[in-house]
Amino acid sequence: MNEPTTGLHIANVARLVNLLNDMVDDGTSVIVIEHDLDIAASDWVIDIGPGAGSAGGTVVFEGTPAELVEAETPTGQHLARAVQY
Repeated sequence: MNEPTTGLHIANVARLVNLLNDMVDDGTSVIVIEHDLDIAASDWVIDIGPGAGSAGGTVVFEGTPAELVEAETPTGQHLARAVQY
């Protein structure tokens, strides 16, 4: 699935996150590529960077969203400003 929240209303994003959580609860592995702050709802994050295009493609972080907010990556810093753990 690639950036499933793009263009969705915030209420629909919440419904999608709930659906994905239900799938995980049923034992399904779910992998989502996302650039929205809803990554905070994840169990595990793999942050690929450090930049876009030819400046990216390297795993710069792997762990929980709570650990990501402590990471010195652009994604971690952005998430830390927006979400409190």
